[in-house]
Formats: sequence, C-alpha cells, structure tokens
Amino acid sequence: MTGRVLAIDFGTRRLGLAISDATRTLARPLETIAVRDDADAVERVARRIGELVAEDDGLALIVVGLPARLDGTPSDQTARVTAFIGALRKRTPLAIVTEDERLSSREAESRLAVGERDWRRRKKRLDAAAAAVVLQDYLDRRPPS
Repeated sequence: MTGRVLAIDFGTRRLGLAISDATRTLARPLETIAVRDDADAVERVARRIGELVAEDDGLALIVVGLPARLDGTPSDQTARVTAFIGALRKRTPLAIVTEDERLSSREAESRLAVGERDWRRRKKRLDAAAAAVVLQDYLDRRPPS
C-alpha cells in the first residue's frame, strides 16, 4: 500500500486534519475545517480527501480519532463519530480505521503552548494539532511499510 495517511479529529464545530509524509513516519497538522453540522462535515472532508488523493503522494488510508472516556467506555461523542465514519465510508473507497484519541487534545495543547503563548492563536491550531497527535500515535504503532 502506497500513499500518505490522513487523520481526522472530529468535533462538533471544527474538524482537525493531519497528514503523514510519504514514508508514513511523521505526522503534521494539515488544517482545521469549520463545519455547520455533521452532514457538512462529511461533505467537506470527502471533498478534501478527493483533493489529497489527486496529489502526487496520494492518500492510502484514513484514521479517525475515536473518543472514549478515560476508562475506555464510549463517551457522548462516540456515536456521532461512528455515524460520521459510516457516512464517510459511503463517499470514499479508502479504508478508514479508528485510533484511540483519549487525551490527544490535552497533549496537543501542551505542545502548542511551548511555542505559542497566546491561547487564542493556539485554539485556532488545536484541532489540527490533536489530529497530528492521533496520527503519530497510529504511525508509531505500525511497522514500516
């Protein structure tokens, strides 16, 4: 399987996207997408997936952060994210897998705070940074391809 990996951090108002390099070693924040509702989220992400697939390095896989409580049980958001994944699967032939996202936003916030003191600026980048944390966790647990 060749191509990069895209990660999605699903949120009610914003989605964070992160992408791997072609070797699937490093994750980096890509962008944050503001959305009106879940249908808009599916539409906008499906469109962005199409754009990324058409790029030279392509896209091979999608990783979606799956929220859960600290004890591992489903949270209030788990069903929404699962529904989002189901709708997205109807829009793309790419495989979609999930990755535990517990504490990814907190880790992303602490990483951003090191380089950016203004919390307003950090907030604008937080969702994409959280997606990068989820993606890096996924990449680190996979053998090199």
